[in-house]
Amino acid sequence: MADLGEWVRVDSEGGRPLFDQLRRQIIGGVRDGRLPPGTRLPTVRDLAQQLNMAVNTVARSYRELEAAGLLETRGRFGTFVARVDPADAAMATAAQTYAASAKALGVGKADALRYVETAFG
Repeated sequence: MADLGEWVRVDSEGGRPLFDQLRRQIIGGVRDGRLPPGTRLPTVRDLAQQLNMAVNTVARSYRELEAAGLLETRGRFGTFVARVDPADAAMATAAQTYAASAKALGVGKADALRYVETAFG
């Protein structure tokens, strides 16, 4: 089971709601490999206790991540990191569509990448 309490930090004085801070850090952990697919997460109550948060706050984060496809609940067995990151498929599709559009417009790879970099600011 992952020990999120080792690296997840929430700031009650921060500008973002606590559930969103937790949600974003779990997403970051999935994306950077700290939470590989199949990793079992702490129960809502255990994580709330570890982070000194309300149970409902942790539950909301888990619910939103499950709705987004990043987590899956397996009944009484617990909550796990999903086997497939839904962002991978969505981003691959978007990239293919973008590349096809750029090619159709006669835009080369270097110029197309500059558009993406500009969009990210």
